[in-house]
Amino acid sequence: MDNKKFGTMIDLLLMQKEFIKRHLAPGGVAVDFTMGNGHDTAFLSRTVGESGKVYAFDIQIEAIESTRRTLLAEGCPDNVTLIHDSHENAALYIKEPINAGMFNLGYMPGGDKTKTTMRSSTIKAVRTAIELLAPGGAITVAVYPGHAEGAAEGEELARYFATLDKRNFSCTEVRIINSPSSPYFTLVEKK
Repeated sequence: MDNKKFGTMIDLLLMQKEFIKRHLAPGGVAVDFTMGNGHDTAFLSRTVGESGKVYAFDIQIEAIESTRRTLLAEGCPDNVTLIHDSHENAALYIKEPINAGMFNLGYMPGGDKTKTTMRSSTIKAVRTAIELLAPGGAITVAVYPGHAEGAAEGEELARYFATLDKRNFSCTEVRIINSPSSPYFTLVEKK
């Protein structure tokens, strides 16, 4: 096998998208809870297609502008609502069950590293996402433990995920065991 062609490391962001694809179909409803530069938003938009709907949240106007550019550059369908508000307020905007949601915590790539997601708002947003999940739906939550707030977010999220009733939810953590500061994600599936 040509490792230069295929690589030797697992691409966790790509894995998240593969898991989400299993729960999302054309016409579905999806949420990017941390829009950043809009790459997850664009992925969700293409996956649900013209008949679907995507909500995307960020508190930074730079993220909204960057996402708008990404959606245009990638030729995405006109099915995205960009929301300039914290993801913890998602329930104010979303009044329907969702099929999938994505969280990519931390700071905006290429942005101000002092502006990061915070565990208090993240926990509220994740709880809301789980309440909004339709049966058969899923969310992914990517955590970046290489900085103090990211590590604290990850610990609090793990405690919360452990409380979810296994009769209704399955929580799977995907991480690189021998690299504790590397990003990892949790997949939460509603049965």
